[in-house]
Amino acid sequence: MKTKYLSLPVLVSVLLIFVSVSCSKVPITGRRQLNLIPSSELMTMSFQQYGEFLKENKLSTDAKNSAMVKSVGKKIQKSVEQYFAEKGMSSQLKGYQWEFNLVESPEANAWCMPGGKVVFYTGILPITKDETGLAVVMGHEVAHAIAEHGNERMSQGLLTQLGGMALAVAIQEKPEQTQALWMTAFGVGSQVGVMLPFSRLHESEADRLGLIFMAMAGYDPNQAVGFWERMAKMKGGQSPPEFLSTHPSDATRIAQIKKWLPEAMKYYKK
Repeated sequence: MKTKYLSLPVLVSVLLIFVSVSCSKVPITGRRQLNLIPSSELMTMSFQQYGEFLKENKLSTDAKNSAMVKSVGKKIQKSVEQYFAEKGMSSQLKGYQWEFNLVESPEANAWCMPGGKVVFYTGILPITKDETGLAVVMGHEVAHAIAEHGNERMSQGLLTQLGGMALAVAIQEKPEQTQALWMTAFGVGSQVGVMLPFSRLHESEADRLGLIFMAMAGYDPNQAVGFWERMAKMKGGQSPPEFLSTHPSDATRIAQIKKWLPEAMKYYKK
């Protein structure tokens, strides 16, 4: 029997249909993105990875700061849930199991996995300084998860590195490559202190969404400028030129935040 192959134009058409069906929109910004992986699959993997991370790394014994991380996290969670409810999008948060933990590490880092699994490292607390500074970071990291930046990057990785293989199949047939892809996609190092940044587009989007979420939670978004200025000072000008970096330059980031402040202030409730 003669095997039939699809012509190039047909293949392109099929791919375009596949991509268009798999596109979604980022809340607030409205940017279209490619998300090939069902949220339920990502959350299952996220909860497993988060549990393993907490087993392998030491939770902070600082009761005061641990409580502050949880308190700020809950407030940001409520603002996200409120925003989605007001927009009739609460179904997009289905399956979320929010959790906020402080881990012992000198690194100035924090991250949020799919489903609301958040970790802060003690090393970032001298830069956040207070509850509002912590809310800047919390809003930013939660925004990455809400905007499904990890799904977007993981989807791109499955297409380019694993030939469009489904996540469940990739986990079974290529576990090491899938694990590495996961760590890269979600900005989570395999060990404490390894910071894997999102793209400049994702970082900027998370900044904008994070300002709105912290404002809705009752934190003054103007304070975000001070936090990022402290972060820039901490780095001591050692960042590479912007065109070589996956992060926006400090000056670009601060300028963007100042531009978005009027929008965020509309949501600010003291």
